[in-house]
Amino acid sequence: MLDLPGQPVLDKGRLIGGCARLPMTVDAASLREEVARLNPGLWGSRGGRVGVHRVAEAVFLRGHAPAEGDLPIEDRPALESLPGIRDLIERQIGAPPQRALLARLPPGAIVLPHIDRAPYFAKTIRVHVPIETHPRAWMVASDLVYYMGEGEVWALNNSAMHGVWNESSDQSRTHLICDFLLSSSLGQQLADADRNLGLLRTEVLQHLAAG
Repeated sequence: MLDLPGQPVLDKGRLIGGCARLPMTVDAASLREEVARLNPGLWGSRGGRVGVHRVAEAVFLRGHAPAEGDLPIEDRPALESLPGIRDLIERQIGAPPQRALLARLPPGAIVLPHIDRAPYFAKTIRVHVPIETHPRAWMVASDLVYYMGEGEVWALNNSAMHGVWNESSDQSRTHLICDFLLSSSLGQQLADADRNLGLLRTEVLQHLAAG
């Protein structure tokens, strides 16, 4: 089973809640331009992801999709073309990066509510950085609805029930998603994060529940 032997299980309810916006910003336009310059041939597949994640295209930057097996977590070729993203995950977050990918959710698509249950997920902090988004892209975690804006960096408690709805009829939503081992620096950012940005939006919750 997917695991990180020797790493502790994290209390992500205490550390994150549902979602928490970290006290840092990134140059969203620069990251978006980097991703736009990627070889288009890298897109067009699910990157090995299965289940609820099959609705999204994916390009893995570090490691592989869990469904491909317990493979080494190391840099993938696409990361060489993304110096700004490399700096973000290797230096700016201030914690050891694990799996990292770009995930593009097409217009109208839903990632159904689910919990990431393998031990690996219980021992890492999942960080989302919007690369391409819009005001109708909803992240749901622990029955609250969040909008993650460009330039923001968010921690997601993926050990709690969570899902996504791209409500737009014509715009995709692309996030950098990276898992990190907890460090003192990341722990401090989580302690200083804003956890009070979730909204109770019944229509979004009902739409996700209906699938």
